[in-house]
Amino acid sequence: QVQLVESGGGLVQAGGSLRLSCAASGRTFSTLAMGWFRQAPGKEREFVAAITWSGRSTKYADSVKGRFTISRDNAKNTVYLQMNSLKLEDTAVYYCAADPWGLGTSEISEYDAWGQGTLVTVSS
Repeated sequence: QVQLVESGGGLVQAGGSLRLSCAASGRTFSTLAMGWFRQAPGKEREFVAAITWSGRSTKYADSVKGRFTISRDNAKNTVYLQMNSLKLEDTAVYYCAADPWGLGTSEISEYDAWGQGTLVTVSS
């Protein structure tokens, strides 16, 4: 099983930026696709972004396209989510997750390991 630990959340003003990190251990990171999901209060968890094991292919939710960038450093067993031009509606707990199939899908059911989450709060 892989262990995932997110960091980098916090309070930011609308229009600002944050970079989230997710450190992985316990399984060969370079074979895993990785995803970021988020869950706002009272809402279901939703897909944000994903990246294949090689990093060559990425996928984004329409709501974050052009503002968020997912990347990975396999040498550091870490995946990142750079969030720019943050909006109030980006406020949520952000989770990273591991996809053992390596495809980088948007389907929650394809991910078998999850971090504990990091809170991002965007203020006006």
